Amino acid sequence: MSKSKSISPVFSNVIKGSLVAVSISLVLILIFALIIKFLNVPENFIMPINQIIKIFSIFIGCFTALKTYKQKGLITGVIIGLMYTTLAFLIFSILGGTFTLNLSFFVDCLFAMLIGGICGIFSVNKKIRE
Repeated sequence: MSKSKSISPVFSNVIKGSLVAVSISLVLILIFALIIKFLNVPENFIMPINQIIKIFSIFIGCFTALKTYKQKGLITGVIIGLMYTTLAFLIFSILGGTFTLNLSFFVDCLFAMLIGGICGIFSVNKKIRE
């Protein structure tokens, strides 16, 4: 059996999409942190911008994962959202030096799974103009 057929396309796409989403988030959060540092950004803008970064990152992750394998968009997107949240939580916990599971983590997981499912469906059904 060849190596490329031994890994499920859904699984490899989920891994690829999750890593792309986390990478995009890391870059955008770093840029946003620099903006906050040098500009007087009101506190009430931080949470909405973080949510926009999450949504954008999950969308790009789903789109990347489902660009060639246009099947199972809902399940792929939901799993990407869950893996994205888990990876981001682990990375930011390590960077912040704290590891606390609380209700907000589980709410973030549900939010990301919802967004991932919607983005997965959209990515699979998107018509590309030629």
